[in-house]
Amino acid sequence: MRILVTGSTGEVGRRFVPRLLARAAGAGTVRILVRDRTRAEALTRLGAETLAGDLRELADLRAAVDGVDAVVNVAASFRGVPDEDAWAVNRDAALALGLAAQEAGVTRFVQVSTNLVYGAGHGRPAVEDDQPHPGSPLEGAYPQSKRAAEAGLLALHRDSGLDVRIGRLAYVYGEGDPHLTAVLHRAAHWPAHQRMMMVHHADTAQGLLRLLYAPGIAGRAYNIADDAPMTAVELHQLNGVPVPEGMADRPLPDPWHGIVSTVRIRDELGYRPLYPSAWAARDAGVL
Repeated sequence: MRILVTGSTGEVGRRFVPRLLARAAGAGTVRILVRDRTRAEALTRLGAETLAGDLRELADLRAAVDGVDAVVNVAASFRGVPDEDAWAVNRDAALALGLAAQEAGVTRFVQVSTNLVYGAGHGRPAVEDDQPHPGSPLEGAYPQSKRAAEAGLLALHRDSGLDVRIGRLAYVYGEGDPHLTAVLHRAAHWPAHQRMMMVHHADTAQGLLRLLYAPGIAGRAYNIADDAPMTAVELHQLNGVPVPEGMADRPLPDPWHGIVSTVRIRDELGYRPLYPSAWAARDAGVL
């Protein structure tokens, strides 16, 4: 199987591609689409075929999917970017890539999404067939554009038969990713017992590889997360930062916001987190 990966130089992609290369048959089986070849030098040395191009250019997308069997669309634009950029990358480019893949005869398309697509809490852990609830405190261009990309790609699956699989990631951390400390600027304002779903990079990669290689799951979405959501207090403790004064007195209006179930990916794909909690990752020295 020859595989195209987008977003390979981002925090998720640059940790996923080496694991994909290790799983794949060898050099030449993984192609990466990058805007700057110099940022991909480490992946090129590992055996990735590097193609320079822009996700927002149709000609580049067509060149990228030419001759590949599968696509893993990791590319994303989120915090700190204008809304129009988020929509251009997360929705428009994803749908254009899906169409280019379908036209090129690509047999599998893994879309990397986010558990924020569920919106507000559902009164229990969200499952993959839930419809989004409005009113999430984190609602914005990023989850909205990812939700729209999912809908468009699933429509392409229904209309043209493109084998689309969707992986909805929890908050990704580990292996030096600055996400773990960056979350504190938001968590400092949360109630003490507000929880956030987490997933280590090793388990992100494990989940996406299972989606990529599993037979017979076209049109399915899967939550990818660990087993132990972190409270705001624990996020501060994990980072070695004092817990803000008054955090314990703040009300928690939606205890299920952002909490998802991983039963489907466990039962159907055999997923088991290598790091079932961020504390386990800390103890293993892989933060």
